[in-house]
Amino acid sequence: MINLILFDDPVIRVQLLPFTFTRPVAGIRCGILTLAEKWSNALGTPPSYLTEPYLQTRYPLLTAGDNLYINGALCPDENLATALLELTAESALVSEQNELLALRTAHRWQPGSGLDSFSRSTYPRPFVMIRQLWDIFGENGAQIKADFDRITKNRISQELTDPFTRCYRPEAIFIEEGATIKAAVLNAEKGPIYIGKNTVVGEGSIVQGPFALGEGAVLSQGAIIRPNTTVGPYCKVGGEVNNSVLFGYSNKAHAGYLGNSVLGEWCNLGANTNNSNLKNDYKPVKLYNYAAEELVDTGRLFCGLFMGDYTKAGISTMFNTGTVVGVNVNVFGAGFQPKFIPSFTWGGNAEGFTTYRFEKAMAVARETVHRRDVAFGEDEETLLWEVFERTQALRMKQDIRSF
Repeated sequence: MINLILFDDPVIRVQLLPFTFTRPVAGIRCGILTLAEKWSNALGTPPSYLTEPYLQTRYPLLTAGDNLYINGALCPDENLATALLELTAESALVSEQNELLALRTAHRWQPGSGLDSFSRSTYPRPFVMIRQLWDIFGENGAQIKADFDRITKNRISQELTDPFTRCYRPEAIFIEEGATIKAAVLNAEKGPIYIGKNTVVGEGSIVQGPFALGEGAVLSQGAIIRPNTTVGPYCKVGGEVNNSVLFGYSNKAHAGYLGNSVLGEWCNLGANTNNSNLKNDYKPVKLYNYAAEELVDTGRLFCGLFMGDYTKAGISTMFNTGTVVGVNVNVFGAGFQPKFIPSFTWGGNAEGFTTYRFEKAMAVARETVHRRDVAFGEDEETLLWEVFERTQALRMKQDIRSF
């Protein structure tokens, strides 16, 4: 059997920070599934990962005599999966722009080591690759539809038994076992709605597809969910959410607006937290880029908040259009927050910022995870220590607010 390895493209990985501080590129969720889960389903085999050395403990690399290395930023489709499986030994598949999509080899390979020893072929069809932060929510609606078709093919949805829930285009609504739905409106006229196992859709929730609700997740009473939104596994969401992705185990349980945004895992937005996703002058949004260490033009009119794992925002926090917040940040206070807040930072725009003491940050992270009965051990702490060390220079900058 072919051995599936998902590798991090070094350029793309930096462009997808802060999410790739704590996971390989293929660990990003877009649509119903993560990119890794998509490839596992498409090729029928679990992957291993070629990523940063400090991530390999949690995301190990397994090599064999026949290895298929796939760019972890790729989203599979039927044509692409077929082309990859047809690769012969010691051959590579590249895009028309000469991007490496995949290669097959009996040997261990490293990104950046070159392709001189491989025979090359060019893939002529269009494909989806998550290259930038805004691609995560930008491609989310289409990826929900693609995942929905794969997951629900030849399967029958659980019956909706609540007489007070109204469904529009019910044939595009799929409900997994154990889901509870009461007095909700589910409108799949513009895209499918996927309700995962053991989920809760609270009374008065209004949901427009495309939409995905991951296993164990909860929509609070009166939640307003606009199209192209994914609420990942074990998240709790209320208020209004539009065209956003929550990876998993994150909470936005109360009133407030989240639009054109991406939250990692174990995040929490306090009650009445809001973000802007459109500038008053209707000009394209600029966003902090880790590679350039400055704001770059996204070319998008709508672009909101990007928040790394374990980050928390106090009640009534306001995030400006195009804001990037790192890993394990505690942000709070009056006024709009800066457009970039480095990892392991504590404070707010009005109060000022300081470094979030690592021991304190770990105590909070450990308690956050244990409340969900999930293990948090030495591997997780070691990984976060590496992130703490790698982001120290950014915290040392004296001009954070100038962003």
